[in-house]
Amino acid sequence: MTLANRIGNFLIKGLLHIGCKLDTAELNKLPAKGPMIIITNHISFLEAPILYLFMQPRRTIALGKTELWESFATRTLMNWWECIPVKRGEADRKALKECFAVLDKGDFLCIAPEGTRSPEGTLQRGHAGTSFIAIKKQVPILPVVHIGIENFPKNIKKLKRTPVSIRTGKPFILTLEKQRLNAVERQDITDEMMRRMAVLLPKKNQGYYADKIDLPWKYTREMT
Repeated sequence: MTLANRIGNFLIKGLLHIGCKLDTAELNKLPAKGPMIIITNHISFLEAPILYLFMQPRRTIALGKTELWESFATRTLMNWWECIPVKRGEADRKALKECFAVLDKGDFLCIAPEGTRSPEGTLQRGHAGTSFIAIKKQVPILPVVHIGIENFPKNIKKLKRTPVSIRTGKPFILTLEKQRLNAVERQDITDEMMRRMAVLLPKKNQGYYADKIDLPWKYTREMT
């Protein structure tokens, strides 16, 4: 980590504390080693720095849309944080290879299965590409959700700090008898992974998965 990177991270962390009342205690539950896929809800641009900075010293690599590399400021941050650029709406083989490499090195790979932000703070349906990575690598998956961060835009206009809570579920694994799955099966697996996040959220934030919380677990099992 370069000196500029360290200084930048220190300043951003300070700004996060100024703008938000952060409850990140549950991130202390994260294992100290081993590869893992982190799945998270996608509400705000603040999620990336919160997870990156408060999961340290664990090395966490996230995906980011290629458009974030178009401006100097966001490109600098994405490169500092070693984010993986991904082309939305298409099969990005280069990004997939980089994702696999992160897990092969024993690091955390952070994915927002919804793909696009939900400003209202409610879960949208996850994209099936997430399950492709999980099926291929067969590593533990950890659901991590942000609660309250959707209120940041209106609060900052009033110069009010926004309470933000980070909640983590139990790590889980996929229970599959085969790896060759059709598109419907991959979507079903992604939906079940998303439900692991939905159960951590208040009812009003469960969105697409609000009426699916009580469905049986078919493809996943919590780790003991």
